[in-house]
Formats: sequence, structure tokens, C-alpha cells
Amino acid sequence: MRTALLFGSSGLVGGHLLNQLIKDTNYSKIKLFVRSAPEITDSKVEIIKTDFNNLENHKEDIIGDDCFICIGTTKKNSPNKDEYRRIELDVPKEIAQIAKSNLVNSFIFVSALYANSKGLGDYVRFKGLVEEELKRLNFPKLRIMRPSFLMGDRKKNRASEKIGIFAFKLLSPLLLGPLKKIKPIHSETVAKAMIAVVQNDIQQNIFESNEIVELNK
Repeated sequence: MRTALLFGSSGLVGGHLLNQLIKDTNYSKIKLFVRSAPEITDSKVEIIKTDFNNLENHKEDIIGDDCFICIGTTKKNSPNKDEYRRIELDVPKEIAQIAKSNLVNSFIFVSALYANSKGLGDYVRFKGLVEEELKRLNFPKLRIMRPSFLMGDRKKNRASEKIGIFAFKLLSPLLLGPLKKIKPIHSETVAKAMIAVVQNDIQQNIFESNEIVELNK
């Protein structure tokens, strides 16, 4: 039986992932790293109230088989540039470094469409820089998911994102070939694929959005 480490369970993908992990009989324990304790009573879930400013204090907790990272924010929710960088770049890198030092076997990271360490926008650049650090750490099993616009029920509705998703859904039939990866994708689809790429013998590290969809077929 396996132990899952989950960061970012309050988000769109993370919430679905938690539900999938609870139902998955391959996992006997799910360590949930959170700022504030959620209302979860499942016996498989161990809630770890986490100081994300001092992750080294949780080194003894970041021990398990598969580490799932769904952490992220927006500039609207984190308008301070330093805070935005910390959440999108510094925290995932530090979690990965601790996990590697604790011999965690699998690391599964939700990155972004067009992630690029040399990208012009902070979002894709930070995701790209995290990807580079993960490759450098050389986990036995590294899986990077690059979903497109995420669909699902959000706690906070973002008007611009809803408009973007609606537009891309209308255009989806025209998005063929290399453009397939920009089609909107449901957050639950991403969550299911994250478990699938750990449990199946798939010799691939990076999954574009259209490839994530294929994993669920």
C-alpha cells in the first residue's frame, strides 16, 4: 500500500485529486499539507497544518511514495510580486528538494500550457523554472502535466477566465494538430491522469493537455 503526499488540495485540480486518492485502494494514507484544516473525516487522510514559509520544519512529514503538487495562485489573489513568486516558484521547488532528500520515488507536478523558463510572462516562466529544477533533481519517476484552460466549479469565479474558456470551447472543433493542446480541459480529467501516470508504466515525463485527455480514454 502506498502513501500519497498532496499539496494544493483546495484548488480546482487538487480537490478532484483528493477525492480520487481517497477512493483509490492502492493508497492507504494521504498526507494533506494545508494552511488550515479542511472538514475531512476519512480515515486515510492525515491533515498536516503546514507553515509554507518554513517548509524545512515539515521535513519529517514529507515522506511517502508519490508526491502530487497542485499549488498555484493568480496575480489577483497574490498581487504582491514577491508573494506571487514564492507560491508559484519557490514553494514547489523547496517541496521537491525536500522530497528528493527523503527519497520520495514519484513526483507529479501540475505545470502550465507553454511553460518555458525563458518565457516573457511570470506565470509560464515560473512554471518552466520549476520544471527545470525537477529535471535536475532526477526523481526515479517524474511526471509533469501541462493542462490548458481548466474547466470545473471554482470557489472564486474569474470573469476573464470564464470568457476565455467559453471562446476556446466554441473554437475547439477547429483546433487540430498542434493546436489540440490549447483546448479547455476539465480539472477532474487532469486529476485522474495524475494518478494514471504514476500507476502505469508510461515512459514519458511531460504531458501536454491533449495527451492528458488521451490518458483517460
